[in-house]
Amino acid sequence: MAKIKFTKGELKRQRDSLKQFQHYLPTLQLKKQQLQVKILEARKLLSEKESALNRTEDVLKKWVGLLNDPGVEIKDFVELKDINLTYINIAGAEVPVFKEVVFEERTIDIYSTPLWVDKGAASIREVLAHFVEIMVIKKQIEILQRELRITTQRVNLFEKIKIPQCLENIRVIRIYLGDQQANAVGISKVAKRKIEQKMHQEAMA
Repeated sequence: MAKIKFTKGELKRQRDSLKQFQHYLPTLQLKKQQLQVKILEARKLLSEKESALNRTEDVLKKWVGLLNDPGVEIKDFVELKDINLTYINIAGAEVPVFKEVVFEERTIDIYSTPLWVDKGAASIREVLAHFVEIMVIKKQIEILQRELRITTQRVNLFEKIKIPQCLENIRVIRIYLGDQQANAVGISKVAKRKIEQKMHQEAMA
């Protein structure tokens, strides 16, 4: 704990600091609540997308046995071209949001490829899109949790250290200044009595 000066200037500085901490604490508490809510929402969405991925993978299993057909290169129809994301600000944290997965355009020749290729390629694309979205949501949660840790640390710092410290400093400074003032009053009364006595003695002489 830093040493404090027992002066009126220090008392004002401590009061100003207390006012500042008490002003920012509700904002930090609100930010903490917002982050907690957003993390819960992201976790719920993650669970939904993981369930959707599992369902899509179950559909894809129907095509697994056909993927080894000679002359069919299924990967040609599911080549990833781009991942489109956007970024939004959530309680001061920049987080990515999934938009879409873009695949290379390939024309399927219905005369030279098996009938299952079209649906099989669509299922694989859906699996990949779900997988990418899940990865993005996990990144969201990671960023939000990191921001929540920092915000929680600041809330605890203000609530448990800074504000109580300022209150205690104000208390001891006020006691000290009050004692000093009382001492000064006592000294002045003693001095005043001595002067009065001296004047009285001189008057009687």
